[in-house]
Amino acid sequence: MEAVVLAGIARRVLDDLLKSPYRTVELRSARNIYAVERAEKEGKWVFLAYEPFSDVRSGTEGLIAELLKREVMETRVPWEESDEREVTVCRVQLHLLGLGRIVEVTERNALMMAKVRRMMTHEMAMG
Repeated sequence: MEAVVLAGIARRVLDDLLKSPYRTVELRSARNIYAVERAEKEGKWVFLAYEPFSDVRSGTEGLIAELLKREVMETRVPWEESDEREVTVCRVQLHLLGLGRIVEVTERNALMMAKVRRMMTHEMAMG
């Protein structure tokens, strides 16, 4: 299966997705937001990894999910140097398909894609 890679996902978010297979996740990383926008056109499967993009390679373990819905919004956050700051946030609704391990990683137009092999729970080394 080929999936778009979302990297640097918090361990708590991954654990929550394992507990409840339908979950809405908030992404703030520009690279992850771009990846989600492209995932809608690339087949709607995403691979969520705890590791940052620079550490994602063959053998990286994570979660395979289907992208159900995406909503990009601007939100204001307090900032020390001024009254407020605007940040782009992308809320994505995901459906967990299973656990996976990357077999091969490719880059397409600044988009990280991975061939992913589905795994059984006993195969996982994630801890």
